[in-house]
Amino acid sequence: MGVVFVKTQKGHDEIATKAGGLSPRERRVLIFVDGKRSVEELRSMLLADDLQHTLGMLEEEGYIEFHDLSGVGPANSTPVDRLPSITAFADLPAEPDMVRLQMARNFMTNTLNAFVGALGTSSLLERIDKSGGHSDLRELYDEWYHAIVMSRDGKREAESLRAKLLNVI
Repeated sequence: MGVVFVKTQKGHDEIATKAGGLSPRERRVLIFVDGKRSVEELRSMLLADDLQHTLGMLEEEGYIEFHDLSGVGPANSTPVDRLPSITAFADLPAEPDMVRLQMARNFMTNTLNAFVGALGTSSLLERIDKSGGHSDLRELYDEWYHAIVMSRDGKREAESLRAKLLNVI
């Protein structure tokens, strides 16, 4: 079975009060998270192109957490035993890895040009080109992903592209 998430208390509170200001899509995903359905099952039910991104945001904001199916409830294990966040970046290298940095820059630039076009993303492309390190590129990640998901062709490939970028960024 794949990764399964469960609502936290904050997630249950959000369902009851709508106080967190989630978008309708984010709220719908939160409603479907039940501690039993895997991410793959959610994907087939929700048909959301940016499901991985939405789940990552809900996890980072504390609405959901990884559910340990071998235990009795939410994953209360030590951080070493838990799975990493689904949008987690790898640890920053102690020394800047210029090869990986350039690979990440090239990947972001090429995918934006291929799926969105340079005209609509010229500002983002310029900031990617001028980025000084991995942390700078990571700050541009959400904007890059949003641009990809908003394009017709990029929407179909967004999850694959996201995974590839996370390997080098």
